[in-house]
Amino acid sequence: MEGDSFSGMANGGQVDNKLIQTFHKSFVQVQSILDKNRMLINEINQNHESRAPDNLTRNVGLIRELNNNIRRVVGLYADLSASFSRTMDASSEGDSSGTLRSSDGAGRAGQKRVRPG
Repeated sequence: MEGDSFSGMANGGQVDNKLIQTFHKSFVQVQSILDKNRMLINEINQNHESRAPDNLTRNVGLIRELNNNIRRVVGLYADLSASFSRTMDASSEGDSSGTLRSSDGAGRAGQKRVRPG
């Protein structure tokens, strides 16, 4: 990623570097969760194959953790999708910078488009 902005989106508009950083941060979080899920699935499989009562009982908690992680990934992707859609809407409505401003900077609800005055 060269410079402070990414060109080539929405009719050649520019996307604020902060948005790109938010995307990157979210994708890193997703990858971390997916890596954790891979380890959980391996442990669940080993416990299942062992058929030991303690291991099978432990799987209940591991499966809950896996399900919660999947919910987190879905939430992160939903936030990314909404943020991307708002950015595209802003740039297609004539916002020359294609940037969004947010008090929390996390790409969540409450973001407002900044329109030229």
